[in-house]
Amino acid sequence: MNQLLIRPSTEGDLNTITHIYSHHVRHSSATFEVEPPDEDEMATRRSTILALAMPYLVAEQDAVVLGYAYASPYRPRPAYRFTVEDSVYVHPEHLDRGIGRALLAALIEDCKQGPWRQMIAVIGDSANEASIRLHQHFGFRTVGTLFEVGFKFDRWLDTVLMQRELRS
Repeated sequence: MNQLLIRPSTEGDLNTITHIYSHHVRHSSATFEVEPPDEDEMATRRSTILALAMPYLVAEQDAVVLGYAYASPYRPRPAYRFTVEDSVYVHPEHLDRGIGRALLAALIEDCKQGPWRQMIAVIGDSANEASIRLHQHFGFRTVGTLFEVGFKFDRWLDTVLMQRELRS
């Protein structure tokens, strides 16, 4: 088995990215979407990120995409233009293998090279300990919890907000 490669995503990765995200929409509270978007919608979302000169990365091993991560605008208003939100998704068959850690490390480094000062993690479900621990590992601190703001899988879900400085 070859080493894990983190690289910019390509259009050719969209089928796998869509598959990975669809799994998380259907089976996890990491995202509050309830219907998985199709590949065309995922392509539009990716194009929007890239048009803003923000990173959209994949983790690949042996020519197979195992996960992806991207930075997006935290909020649409201009005053937030130096703040990004991170998103990291790993194929369900490859969890707990350091893929999310490798993706987030690369995403942070890429964002440090841009104009951004702060990175926000908007973590779906306060019970999502793996994501909370992942972000803590990279120096994110919890700055708040929005209680019972989402409803999915017949239960109310919190959102945990974590923040990390990219540059001072």
